[in-house]
Amino acid sequence: MTMGIYPKFILTSDGHLRLGMVNMHRDLLNPDDHCIGGGYYHIEVSSMRLVLDRESYDYGSPQWSRVSRLIVPRDYEGLQIVYLSSSWPYEEINIASILPICYE
Repeated sequence: MTMGIYPKFILTSDGHLRLGMVNMHRDLLNPDDHCIGGGYYHIEVSSMRLVLDRESYDYGSPQWSRVSRLIVPRDYEGLQIVYLSSSWPYEEINIASILPICYE
């Protein structure tokens, strides 16, 4: 069975948003990280948005309420960050409205 490489993200317990083209969400973890959810992402260039959606099969949907701030790679500064929930009722969450965002 071959696995594909997809644009995936994880949320760590210390608030880091890690993104990358990987086979498994765990490939985004650093040795001391604890993952509290993840999913997939894409960039909408025309609307300048980083869209996070769905959930990780292994880690579930991101648990935004467990972090006090979101630490995002500086490469994504200037993009609005939104999360599209994967459960009913589907909703679009503007992450900046629920968490302060820091860029590193």
